[in-house]
Amino acid sequence: MGDMLGGKLGVDAYARYTEQLWFVYEALESGARALADDPVAGPFIQPELMRLTALERDLRHLRGPHWRSALSALPATEVYAARVAECARTWPGGYVAHHYTRYLGDLSGGQIIRDRAEKTWGFAKKGDGVRFYVFEDIANPAAFKRGYRELLDRVRADDLEKQRIVSECKRAFTLNTAVFRALGEEFPLTA
Repeated sequence: MGDMLGGKLGVDAYARYTEQLWFVYEALESGARALADDPVAGPFIQPELMRLTALERDLRHLRGPHWRSALSALPATEVYAARVAECARTWPGGYVAHHYTRYLGDLSGGQIIRDRAEKTWGFAKKGDGVRFYVFEDIANPAAFKRGYRELLDRVRADDLEKQRIVSECKRAFTLNTAVFRALGEEFPLTA
């Protein structure tokens, strides 16, 4: 990520990363519909967090109007998206782990990514190319994150289930790291 946002890899690597995010968020957001009424996952399904539309707008900007025809997931991304989809189907607590890892990560660290991408590649401030990182419907991100953490604290689960959810958060980080490694192999730094 540092090499990409430092301009060492070019905008094509950033566009490829954005493509990979599309697959993960497609799994998250298509799974959200079935979980909206679930007592564990339902409170986390909040429309102001949804990113798929913004990702698609960014991909149109980065790859052109026919971006879908060339869209391809890296094998690591396929594994990541499949795990998210599996949790959405079979384990609401696991879905919450992925939801938390992605959305709060993008609401927090994503702002640094947005700022660096704007500066590195000249994207308009909060414009096309970086809209994924713009949460227009969240007026106060700090307050939103506090509220989200309060929801986490209120998840109805025993201690064993809470440990399983924390383990799934760690798994989400591992899956995300695997995507970065795969991108690093596709876009190696040259000496």
